[in-house]
Amino acid sequence: MINKVQILSVTPPSNLDAYIRIANLWPMLSIEEEKSLTKRLRYNSDLDAAKTLILSHLRFVIHISRNYSGYGLLQADLIQEGNIGLMKAVRRFNPEIGVRLVSFAVHWIKSEIHEYVLRNWRIVKVATTKSQRKLFFNLRKTKKRLGWFNEEEIQIVARELGVSSGDVREMESRMSAQDITFNPLPEEDFDCRTNTSMQYLQDKTSDFANGVEKNNWQEHASNKLSNALLGLDKRSRDIIHARWLDKNKKNTLQTIANNYGISAERVRQLEKNAMKKLKIAIET
Repeated sequence: MINKVQILSVTPPSNLDAYIRIANLWPMLSIEEEKSLTKRLRYNSDLDAAKTLILSHLRFVIHISRNYSGYGLLQADLIQEGNIGLMKAVRRFNPEIGVRLVSFAVHWIKSEIHEYVLRNWRIVKVATTKSQRKLFFNLRKTKKRLGWFNEEEIQIVARELGVSSGDVREMESRMSAQDITFNPLPEEDFDCRTNTSMQYLQDKTSDFANGVEKNNWQEHASNKLSNALLGLDKRSRDIIHARWLDKNKKNTLQTIANNYGISAERVRQLEKNAMKKLKIAIET
């Protein structure tokens, strides 16, 4: 098992040229040396053997990473991702299959670099399906000139890569697009008169119209209730307020009855009659 010590030992430093020189100075392995080391790793979990295998193949990762220099990503980052693929290959390699380690490792190195490029080439993921990934890494090599493909070229590319012409058009469009910032201006320099992409984004968390409508309805209902209460006599108004509109507590019928020196049943009757009058006043 390859641990973090090995990962750190093959991470490109800030001085990339020095890293490349050191990687190229590490001697390449003969067939016999490679077979001996891979067997020690596979059958004895020899980490020293794993380290030697990795370091002796760093030059191949550097070489492969140069093929991805056209995507605007740092070569040091591409090398680092390729090194991860190399380590995975070393861990999985079977010395009994009869091929050199580098032939087996190429797939793993490219796979890790591909994933890194797809994650970082654009803010929005540009390729998700298998056919889109194939197109992404082949369109640049297929294009013989600047500008967009014509219809004949689209059909040729689609046939060579085994994808549909629609997939070719869509991927070409995606690769030609550029990321733009939502708000390119610093906050302190923001001018409401300046149009930015952020100003055109829909805020799905906001429901301004419904909020205004709700507030207007609440205000309307509150005014109707206030006017309806004014149509009641003072005792009935006090009973409704004590029973339903007091935010601190809801008074019982007996409490109100004690305050007015009447029975609880009489309070219930007054409350019922007042509620009927309020309902009629509010609905009209």
